[in-house]
Amino acid sequence: MGGGVPGEALEFMLADLRSDFEAESVPARFARLYDDDSDWGHMFSVLHKSLNQHFDDINGRIESTRHYWADNSRDLIKLTTKIEDSLHTLKRAGIDVEFNPTYEAALEACRPWLSPSGGSPVPEDFARIEVERYKPVFTRSTTTVKSAKQSLRLKLKMVGEGSYATVHSFVDPDYGTRFALKRARRSIGERDLQRFKAEFDYMKRLSHPHLVEVYRYDSEQNQYSMEFCDETLRDYIAKRNGDLAPSVRKKIALQFLDAIRYLHSVKILHRDISLQNVLLRVYDSGEVLVKVSDFGLAKDQTQDFTLTNTEMRGTIRDPMLTSFKDYAVVNEMWAIAWVLSYIVTGRESLMPGGSPLGDIVQRCASHRIADRYASLEELTTAVEQA
Repeated sequence: MGGGVPGEALEFMLADLRSDFEAESVPARFARLYDDDSDWGHMFSVLHKSLNQHFDDINGRIESTRHYWADNSRDLIKLTTKIEDSLHTLKRAGIDVEFNPTYEAALEACRPWLSPSGGSPVPEDFARIEVERYKPVFTRSTTTVKSAKQSLRLKLKMVGEGSYATVHSFVDPDYGTRFALKRARRSIGERDLQRFKAEFDYMKRLSHPHLVEVYRYDSEQNQYSMEFCDETLRDYIAKRNGDLAPSVRKKIALQFLDAIRYLHSVKILHRDISLQNVLLRVYDSGEVLVKVSDFGLAKDQTQDFTLTNTEMRGTIRDPMLTSFKDYAVVNEMWAIAWVLSYIVTGRESLMPGGSPLGDIVQRCASHRIADRYASLEELTTAVEQA
C-alpha cells in the first residue's frame, strides 16, 4: 500500500497534506459539495473555490482587456502545482481521485500563456471556461464493491477507462467467479449519465452468446456488474498475430459478424464498433468466445428519440456520413471493415483488395455507399465462402 511508502511515513505525509489546508475557510456553497468526504472534503472544497475564483476572473478578462493580472497569474501557477502535488500525494497513499476533465483541460490550456511576471495576455482563441458551481470537481474513486450474500467489501482492480466510465474487475466469493463492474464517472454530465443508463438497458434486454451479459444496475453508485472478458480484440490479436491460423481468424470474424447480425435483426445499430469494444473470453484450451460490448451510442431504429442527435460520435467514423442521425446499416459497414481487416492482418489499416477477404473489406468500406453490403446476412455469407 502507499506506493512503497512505509506506514509511519505515510501517516506523516497525509497529516502534512491536511495541515496545508486546514486553516483556510470556505463558503458553505463549496463545503456542501464535499460533505460526504470527512477525510479530504475540506481540501477539495478549498481547491474548488480557488479554481472557480480564477476561472471567473479569466472569463471576465476575456470580455474586457484579455490581460490577466500579474499577482493572479503567479497565484494560478502555484495553484496548478499545488493541485498536482496534492493529488500525487494522495495517489502514493493509495487514494485515487478523479479530477473533472473540463477543469483539468482548462488548467492545461492556461499553462502555456501564464507568466510569473508582468501579467499574462489571454490568447485571442482562448474560450470561456465553463465554471462548475453545483457539482464536485474532485471525487474519490471508490475501490471496493459489496458482496451480495456475504456483505464483504471486495477490492476492485481497474481494467479499463473511457471518457465517461471506468471498468473494474473483482472476484465474487459468493460464486468464486470474476466479474466486471462498469462505473459512471461522478464528473459526467446528466446527458452522458442518461446514455450510461441507456447502455445498461440495451444490454439487459438483448440476449445473444456473442454480446456481453449484464446483471444488475446500482442506481446509488451508477454502476452495473457484467460478464468479465479477458482481452480486447486489439490486445488479443496483437499478442498472437504471428501465430494465429487463418481458420482461427475466420472463426473470430464470424462470431463478431453474428453478434452484429443479431443486433441488426432486432433493429439495433451499435454505432461505436471498434477494436476496444469487441472483447474476448479466452479459455485454457485456447478457444475464444467473442463478446461485443459498449452500447453507449446504440440506436433503436424503432424509436425516433436519440441522445446523440446529429453530433458525430464513435471511434471509427464513416467518412461518408455527414449527420449521426442518418446513421444506417451501410454506415456500420465502414467500422465492420476495419475490424475484419484487423482480424485478418493484425494491422490497423484497411487491407487492399486482390484476395477474397480483401475484396470483402474493400466493398464494406467503399466510398460509394450503394456498393457496400446492404445487410449482415449478405456480408456473413461472403465471409463464410471466402
